[in-house]
Amino acid sequence: MASGVAPTPAPLWMSRWLVAAGVYNLAWGGLTVLVPNWLFDLTGLAPPNYPFIWQCVGMVVGVYGIGYLAASSDPVRHWPIVLVGLLGKVFGPLGYAIGLVRGDVPPAFGWTLPTNDLLWWIPFALILLHAWRLRGRGASFAPHE
Repeated sequence: MASGVAPTPAPLWMSRWLVAAGVYNLAWGGLTVLVPNWLFDLTGLAPPNYPFIWQCVGMVVGVYGIGYLAASSDPVRHWPIVLVGLLGKVFGPLGYAIGLVRGDVPPAFGWTLPTNDLLWWIPFALILLHAWRLRGRGASFAPHE
């Protein structure tokens, strides 16, 4: 490995899920930055008055994608990136549900939840569980000198 740090043992599927999450987030985020009204046009919702705010959401989603791609090289060592991602993917639907109950968010906006959030809950949680179990066995996640 170029950094001189051996990867922490992890099943290959973990890296593959993180690569998929990274590519998905970069694509979704990039599309949202370049064409901010695409989701609104698709769902029949009125576009936002300030599309640059929605473009910022796209930028944040894209940055998460870069993080997932970086974490894919060693999912166990980079568990904090996975944790931050999982938290976002849990709090997003929670915010949607609260907004829906309050009448602030139209139901059509919920079509994004399965692919943006729900799909990733189980693999991200399993990566975190694997990292937690290894840590319990005394595995060190600090860089080797």
